[in-house]
Amino acid sequence: MGAFIVWRNGSVLAAVMWVAAVILGAALTWLVAELDRRAYGYAERADDLIVTHGVFVKRLIVVPYGRMQFVDVTAGLLERWMGIATVRMHTAAAATDATIPGLPTAEAALLRDRLAQKGEERSMGL
Repeated sequence: MGAFIVWRNGSVLAAVMWVAAVILGAALTWLVAELDRRAYGYAERADDLIVTHGVFVKRLIVVPYGRMQFVDVTAGLLERWMGIATVRMHTAAAATDATIPGLPTAEAALLRDRLAQKGEERSMGL
């Protein structure tokens, strides 16, 4: 629509530049979103879970199993359609809450079960 208005009030060159800017913006948005998706990672260790993410600023979150209050798996309409889910670990301190998006639904359910079991084992000694 913007290109049409520019073309009607300006020149063809301005309309082409407008379309090129929109295409470039969409391509850059897709590139950053894809890099962000690939930047998520997690590792289960003996006493804690490590979650890392970030493209421009790398963030490392360590969640001790004994500090987890609950683990939930969520999937919105689009996520269900694509067969993926998001695993969220909640702790008493909001700074150590961690999220792992884009996991296949079966893997997310298994991760939730493993984390819940490890959390129960660690919290029994409190």
